[in-house]
Amino acid sequence: MAFKLKQIFSRKTASDEVVDDEHSSYKRQLTGWQMKLIAAIAIAMTVFHVWTLGFYSIPTHMLYVLHTGFALVLGFSIYGISKNQAKKGKIAWYDAVLALVSIVITVLQVIYMKDMIMRLGIIINVMDTIIGILMVIMVLELTRRSNGPVLPILSIIFILYARYGNIFKGLLGHKGYSWARIFSFMLTEEALYGVPIQASTRICFLFLVFSAFLMRSGAGNSFIDLSIGAAGKYRGGPAKVAIVSSGLFGTISGNSVANVLATGTFTIPMMKKIGYSPRFAGAVEAVASTGGQIVPPIMGTAAFILASTLGIPYSRVMGAAIIPAILYFIAVFLMVDLEAIRINLKGLPADEIPSVKKILIKRWAHLIPLLALLYCLTVANTSIIRAALIGTAAVIMCTVVYKDKNNMILHPMNIVHGLKDGALGSISIIVACACAGIITGILNLTGTGLKFAGVVISLSSRNLIIALLLTMLVSLILGMGVPTAAAYIITSAICSPALIQLGVSQLAAHMFCFYFACISAITPPVALAAYAGAQLAGDNPMRVGLTACKLGIVAFVVPYMFVFGEELLGTGTFGSIALCVVTSIFGVIVLSMGLMGITFRGIKLPLLHRILFIVASGCLIMPGLNTDLIGLGILAVALVLTLIVGKKQKSTETEEVV
Repeated sequence: MAFKLKQIFSRKTASDEVVDDEHSSYKRQLTGWQMKLIAAIAIAMTVFHVWTLGFYSIPTHMLYVLHTGFALVLGFSIYGISKNQAKKGKIAWYDAVLALVSIVITVLQVIYMKDMIMRLGIIINVMDTIIGILMVIMVLELTRRSNGPVLPILSIIFILYARYGNIFKGLLGHKGYSWARIFSFMLTEEALYGVPIQASTRICFLFLVFSAFLMRSGAGNSFIDLSIGAAGKYRGGPAKVAIVSSGLFGTISGNSVANVLATGTFTIPMMKKIGYSPRFAGAVEAVASTGGQIVPPIMGTAAFILASTLGIPYSRVMGAAIIPAILYFIAVFLMVDLEAIRINLKGLPADEIPSVKKILIKRWAHLIPLLALLYCLTVANTSIIRAALIGTAAVIMCTVVYKDKNNMILHPMNIVHGLKDGALGSISIIVACACAGIITGILNLTGTGLKFAGVVISLSSRNLIIALLLTMLVSLILGMGVPTAAAYIITSAICSPALIQLGVSQLAAHMFCFYFACISAITPPVALAAYAGAQLAGDNPMRVGLTACKLGIVAFVVPYMFVFGEELLGTGTFGSIALCVVTSIFGVIVLSMGLMGITFRGIKLPLLHRILFIVASGCLIMPGLNTDLIGLGILAVALVLTLIVGKKQKSTETEEVV
């Protein structure tokens, strides 16, 4: 079948937004034969993964090497060395050389794989060292282009630490390793080809392909229309639309910044149009988009890596994420509603709101793949690989059965687009995982991972609260400009062992690191999702980031809640889980009123009342019957005082009217 490959790069749809990120300005818009060549390589990469993961197995190490090799070849072809160079739209000669070198060292690793596996990390070999050096340099450079400079700088610091660790004294000191030992060790499955790349290969890639096909089918637009139809008519409707649509869209993209760019282009102007300030509009979109990473069934790369690291079914991770995700979005939804009450906002006009019923009747097929995926992961308990393949097949089958002029994937060309999108959308994630693998490799080589755990325990004086605070700070700092997956990998490697030694379960410890890695995207001073929202809203990034932190405050509280009460992770009896959920939701409602300074009846709260509401919410959110009773007592006092204030405000308003 003769496809017009020129169309593969010339058409831009919603799915392109999924793969775009904050460093998309480094991407080249290729044309001519270069465009056709790269499109063909991208399609070959996707077909290779589908075939080897779903139908014909090859040695695992070979799979990881080829997975990374494809990403390097495509990456140096797509990402320019600078923004100005990328604007030229042609592959520079030196990038062509780097792509060719990537092919050569990938082929060498495949040819000599058996011999290399036997000697890597044990016997020093010149060829291994040279390949290791080249791999590390190219991974660092491509990570800089696709994800920014923070992660490569961290990796370089860790490499220098491996070489000159002998100058450190005390707990963090070690004997120091030769350059040859360090770089040859990087090629092992304890380093560059470690857990991050393994999860990227076996899990994340196929889900990115599924997401690409789902977006090409027009599902993103369907989710957005459903959100407008469901929430648009209520007060502050556009903000609620942003929350719902970004949450749904985030389950597909798994990327907070890409989510902001994809949905914020229409939700932020809508919010500003009805009266929300640019600052608040940008913050709402950033918080909702970030929350998409914690919403099952697709929670982004870090969640898959978490399941792979712990060796547990992904369905268990989804189950653990459900209640915290509900609390997160309830809090954001309520705070948006309270802001709408405070500034007296209305919903969208009736003629701008689509019918949910008509959307479901017309576009029901877009929901089938997600339902099929959810069924495979939970009820059928299939492998993650099979679930992703079935989900992708469901997209194609459903869109063939359901014929509509807006359904693009019906045409064979759009299947080609889906294959291409999946590969190109994976590049930044693959190299970030490889770069994070360099860091975890150094931790494994030097044994520093366990030493860091000792440092955390020592600094916390074996106090769990202090250890959790330190872990939170490490995760938020590492998350500044670093992809969520990389921030989680590094933080969990450094801090989770300390939390586990202090009595926290493995799942709770890793979920704690995962949550703060996610919300680092809205935490100043470097809050990438908030910055993207600020850019679209036309406001100061720092102001948007601080407002986003206020709206997403529950995300900073929930991780502590499930560490001390694992009922929120779905662990325990039905009664204990239900009680914990009810009191937590009640606490979130109270916290929202305390933070926003107004009740749902429009009563403005003085400072003392707000403090009482916040304290009461803290007691209700904290697991335990005693704290719940204390919280209810404080809340009762706060409500009585609020009723008195409400009557005074009402009488004052009546006098003003008279």
